[in-house]
Amino acid sequence: MANPEPDAEHSVPSEQSSEGAGTQRLEQAVKAAETALIEYEIAVETFRIEVENFSRLHHQRLGPLYARLDELDALVAETVAARTGDPEDERVAREKRAAVLPMPGVDELFQGWIDSEGLSPEATAMLNEQPVRPPGRVRPSEEARKAYRELVRKAHPDLAQDDAERERREAFVIRVNRAYGEGDAEALRALAEEWDAGPREPEPGPSRAEELYARLEWLARRKERLSEMAAELSESAIGAMLKMAPDDPDRLLEEIAEQLLSQVEEREAELTRLRAQDEGGAQEPGPQG
Repeated sequence: MANPEPDAEHSVPSEQSSEGAGTQRLEQAVKAAETALIEYEIAVETFRIEVENFSRLHHQRLGPLYARLDELDALVAETVAARTGDPEDERVAREKRAAVLPMPGVDELFQGWIDSEGLSPEATAMLNEQPVRPPGRVRPSEEARKAYRELVRKAHPDLAQDDAERERREAFVIRVNRAYGEGDAEALRALAEEWDAGPREPEPGPSRAEELYARLEWLARRKERLSEMAAELSESAIGAMLKMAPDDPDRLLEEIAEQLLSQVEEREAELTRLRAQDEGGAQEPGPQG
C-alpha cells in the first residue's frame, strides 16, 4: 500500500504555487490599471490646462473687442431710439446699455483671481509685487508637452506607497503643472533634474490579494471621478470651443478676433451712417412761409 504522506507533502507547494500565480496576476492587473489611470489623468490634466489657458487668452485678447462691440450696439440702439422716440426702441436701447455696464456680482469681482486652489498665480504675483506672467499660448510647445508627460509619469502621486511619499509627489506635481501651464520648458527641465536627484523608492514588495483588490477598486473610483471631470470640461463653453479646433486652438482665437473685428467695423459704419443722416436732416432748411 502506498504511503500517503509523500502526496500530502507535495500538495502544499502546489497550493502555494497556485496562490502565488493568482497574486502575480493581481499585481499585473494593478500595474496595468495604474499605468492606464496615469495616462488618462495626464490627458485630462492636459486638457484642463488648455481650457484654462484658452479661457485666459480669450478674455485677454478678445475682451476689449467684445466690450467695443457691446458699446457700439448700445450707441446704435440709442441713436435709433432718439430718432424714432418709439418705446420699443427705447427699451432695446436701455437693454443694450445695461449690457455694457452690468452690475458686477461677487463671482465676477473675483473672476480669474480665486479658484478652488485659492489665489491664482497672477493674483499671487501681483500681491507680492512680482511680474505677472500670463500664458503665451493655449497649447505649450511640443518640448514642454513631452517633458511634462515624462515628469508626471515618474512623479505621479498614485505611485506612492505611503502617505508621506504621496504628499511629496503631490506637491511636486503641482509645481510641474504650474510650469507646464506657463509653457516654461526650462522650468520643466529643472524640475526633471530635481526629481532625478531626489530620493527613490524601493521596489514594492509582494502585496496580499486583499490589498490588491482594494487597490483596483480605488483605481476604478479614481477613473470614474476623472471621467466626470473630463465630461465637465468638454461640455463647458470653452471646452466646446476647443473641440472646434483640436489641432490649433491658437488659430481659433485669431479667427474669432477677425470675426469680432469685422462686426466692430460693421457697427461703426452703421453708427456713422445713422449719425450722418441725423446731421443731414438737422441741416435741411425748413419750409418757406
